[in-house]
Amino acid sequence: MSSPAPWPALRVTYFVTASNSADLDARVESLLLEQTVELPRKALRDPFVLENIVGRLVSVEALDAPRHRVVIDFPIIATADDPAQFLNVLFGNSSIQEHVQLADIELPTDWPGRRNALPGPQFGTAGIRKIVGVPERALTSTALKPIGLSTEQIAFLCGLFARAGIDIIKDDHGLANHSFHPFQDRVRACQKAVREANRASGRQTIYAPNLIGTPTAVLEQLKFAQEEGVGAVMVAPMLLGMPFMAEIVAKHAKVPILGHPSFGGATRILPELLYGKLFPLYGADATIFANFGGRFSYSKETCGKLARALTQPAIPGLIPTLPMPAGGIKYQQVADVLSFYGREVILLIGGGLYEAGEDAALRARAEEFVRHVADFAPL
Repeated sequence: MSSPAPWPALRVTYFVTASNSADLDARVESLLLEQTVELPRKALRDPFVLENIVGRLVSVEALDAPRHRVVIDFPIIATADDPAQFLNVLFGNSSIQEHVQLADIELPTDWPGRRNALPGPQFGTAGIRKIVGVPERALTSTALKPIGLSTEQIAFLCGLFARAGIDIIKDDHGLANHSFHPFQDRVRACQKAVREANRASGRQTIYAPNLIGTPTAVLEQLKFAQEEGVGAVMVAPMLLGMPFMAEIVAKHAKVPILGHPSFGGATRILPELLYGKLFPLYGADATIFANFGGRFSYSKETCGKLARALTQPAIPGLIPTLPMPAGGIKYQQVADVLSFYGREVILLIGGGLYEAGEDAALRARAEEFVRHVADFAPL
C-alpha cells in the first residue's frame, strides 16, 4: 500500500480479475502507471513525476473469486482540467484490458478547475419540474417513433401525446436528419403541435428533439431547436462524445439535456457510475437508462444504485437530477415501477403505449398512463 497522496486526488475504483497474487500485483502496477505516465516504473527518473504524477495505491480487497476491488488515487492535476483528459486518466489505455472494469470515482473537494472540465447539470430535478409545471408527482414521458414516418405523422403523434397530458415527449434516439422527417421540419412541426395542445389544455408539456450528427451539425440543430422554443433536447453522450456534451452544456444549451444511453454498453464501466455519476458530471439534467425486467439486462439492484446516484448525488456541488427508466416498461406496471423509484423519476414508456393500436386507442392508453402516474400514492 502507498502512503496517502500529498496532493488533491481523483480516487478511482476498479474491479480487477486476477488468477493469483503475482498476477494481481502486476495488474495493479499496470493501473498505477498506465493511466498517467505510461512507462515502466524503472524508466521514470524525474523525482517530480514519481512523486506527483504516478498513481498511488489506496487499497486492494478480494471480492468474489477471482475479482478484486482496487482503489487508486491519481493526481487531479493529471486531468489538466479538461473533460477528455479526465476520462483518459480514469480509464484510457486500461479500458482496453479485458481484466479491468471501471467501478466508481470520488472527486477531490478542493479542485478549482472542476467546472472547466465537468459543468454538471444546469437545471436538474428542480429546473425540469419548473419547466413542465409539475412540482411533486412523478413525470411522464414517451418517445416519437419509428424511423420512416413522415414529418406529418410524427407531429400528429406528438400532438396526440401532448393532448393526452404526457409531460415530456421526446424523439426516439433513432430519429435523425432523415429524408422522410428532416430535423428542422420535424422540430418545427412537433413544437407547433405541443404549443397548440398546451394552449388548449393549460398544461406545460415539452418536446425534446434528438440531436445527432457531427459537432457542427449538432450545434446547428441545437440553435434551431432553441429558436423554435423547445423545452429540452436529448443527446447520446457515448455517441457524440462526453467532452462535446460538456461543451454543449457549458457554452450553448439554454434548455435541459436528456442523456440517452445508446452505445453505453460498449464499455467496461459499471452502469451506476456511467449513468449515475459521469452523465450528470458532464451535464445531463435527466438520464435515460434500461429499467430492470424489460428487454435489457440491468438488475433491480443496479437500477436502485443508479437512481440514488442521480437523486442523491454524493459528489459535492452536484445538484439532484432525474432518473428516466425505460426499455420495455408496460403501462400496466406503472404502480410497481413507481413503488420502486418513488416520485423523483421520469417514467418513459414507448412500445407499451404504441401497442394499443390505432389513434383513438393510443390516446386512451396515453391518458390512462398519465392518470396512473398522477393517482399514484406511495405507501
